[in-house]
Amino acid sequence: MNQHDPFINPPLPYSYNSLEPFIDAKTMELHHDRHLQTYVDNLNHILSDYPKLQNLSLEELIGYADSLPDSVKIPILRNAGGVYNHIFFFSILKNPSTEKPSQPLLQLIESNFGSFDNFKTDFTDAALSVFGSGYAWLVMDAFGHLKIITTANQDTPLSLNLCPLLNIDVWEHAYYLKHFNKRIDYIHDWFHVIHWQQVENNLINCFSYYEK
Repeated sequence: MNQHDPFINPPLPYSYNSLEPFIDAKTMELHHDRHLQTYVDNLNHILSDYPKLQNLSLEELIGYADSLPDSVKIPILRNAGGVYNHIFFFSILKNPSTEKPSQPLLQLIESNFGSFDNFKTDFTDAALSVFGSGYAWLVMDAFGHLKIITTANQDTPLSLNLCPLLNIDVWEHAYYLKHFNKRIDYIHDWFHVIHWQQVENNLINCFSYYEK
């Protein structure tokens, strides 16, 4: 995810209805075409007045937040985070999907959480614990350990020097049309459409990330 300004909203790698019956087509359309597009448009608008920042990738804008001008630091973080988090979220969805990842990710999950079922329980609890809007993540730290964390609003694990493997968007716009206020039902459905092969690719990228 190393695009630069002007940022674009990449097309979904599947049709709006391809995640049915777990995530409905209308939600996917609105989530991608309106919510993500708004973050893209806002970020490009902010950066239009700062030519020196226009060569930075999303990861660099987020990671170098302390070096950003104070007047735009928070707006850039919010909108760059919104672009990054949404693109990442859409990338780890697939239908039909396998129930579990393959090795070595499955082995890492089992060694860090005791079992795959324990991981699902812990991840569900984390996603339910987000007050208001945000995300739950599976991440890797610099020591190769897997952790489950939550972030508020459009904060990202990158600011914590954590490498993301997968995330679930628990803003209400991600599930309200289908599940209303029942976040737990959305989480259960989401587990059916995790693109584990992409998550495994993210794991490989995380090892490379910490070797730099």
